[in-house]
Amino acid sequence: MSIRTVITGTGHYLPPDVVTNDALAAIMDTSDEWIRQRSGIVTRHHAAAGVGSSDLGAEAARRAIADAGIQPSEVDFIVAATISPDYYFPGIGVMIQAELGLEGIGALDVRTQCTGFLYALSVADQYIRTRTFRKILVVAAEVQSHNLDYSNDGRDMAVLFGDGAGAVILEPAEASNGRGVLSTHLFADGRRVTDLWMRRPSSKDKPTFPPALDASDGFYPRMDGKNVFKNAVEKMPEAVRAGLRHNGLTIEQVDHLIPHQANDRISLMVAHQLKIPVEKVIRNIDRLGNTTAASIPIALDEAVKSGRIKSGDLVVLTAFGSGFTWGSAVIRW
Repeated sequence: MSIRTVITGTGHYLPPDVVTNDALAAIMDTSDEWIRQRSGIVTRHHAAAGVGSSDLGAEAARRAIADAGIQPSEVDFIVAATISPDYYFPGIGVMIQAELGLEGIGALDVRTQCTGFLYALSVADQYIRTRTFRKILVVAAEVQSHNLDYSNDGRDMAVLFGDGAGAVILEPAEASNGRGVLSTHLFADGRRVTDLWMRRPSSKDKPTFPPALDASDGFYPRMDGKNVFKNAVEKMPEAVRAGLRHNGLTIEQVDHLIPHQANDRISLMVAHQLKIPVEKVIRNIDRLGNTTAASIPIALDEAVKSGRIKSGDLVVLTAFGSGFTWGSAVIRW
């Protein structure tokens, strides 16, 4: 029997603290109008002090598990994606495993930044297809707000990011029913690392953390916005076309496109490049900001729970991020 990976449960969690553009304008030289025009963002959520990405991820995982109608003990593998782990090491996968009481099962961390969920989904899909595991939790969680530069030097990035987590449960199903992950497509270009990165902490330095820590010296994320924008609006459409071509599908057959919520201008440009109606593009960046690896599973869960995504719909996911990395997934819901 040929099998395919089906998403049987979705869930997400956002920390309760909502931060407006005006609140950021009170501490940096920026404005609500400037942020809206540059990014489309109006509000974002920030985690409280002492709350890490594993905490958000565990709560999103609980919700996805409940949505799938299974017991936590039925999960037999975890793939976790984040750019903002609680600690330099270990990753959040084992921490979520412990929080859920899933002693003994494997937990794999994926570090491909904004494309983290797509890469994690691709890895989990292969485990399901090869019958290695039967119920996999894929979770993406981010707390970026604790490590942003809220001075005027860092305002271009500090206004963009929000915190949150999204999760899905993956299980096998007969391919003959047509549902499930049809394919995933992953790409990278390591020549552009310094266009979007955080230089420190670095194993190239000795010691990794300087005794006299100057947070401004490479410990905040930095971005060449123009190059990131240019590449994102080129690479995401390419990844979508690769996925559709692989499955003999056309853009007209796509019911929903969920791009990584990096910047609303990027999402709209991707739609324009693909010639897909904006009404088919799922966007929530105005409320949540850029939640990095968590943005796609959060948007997916919202769309499913609201009834926007229905059984039989063709859903395409695409993301672009630091590395550069980019990719797509084609799913028959």
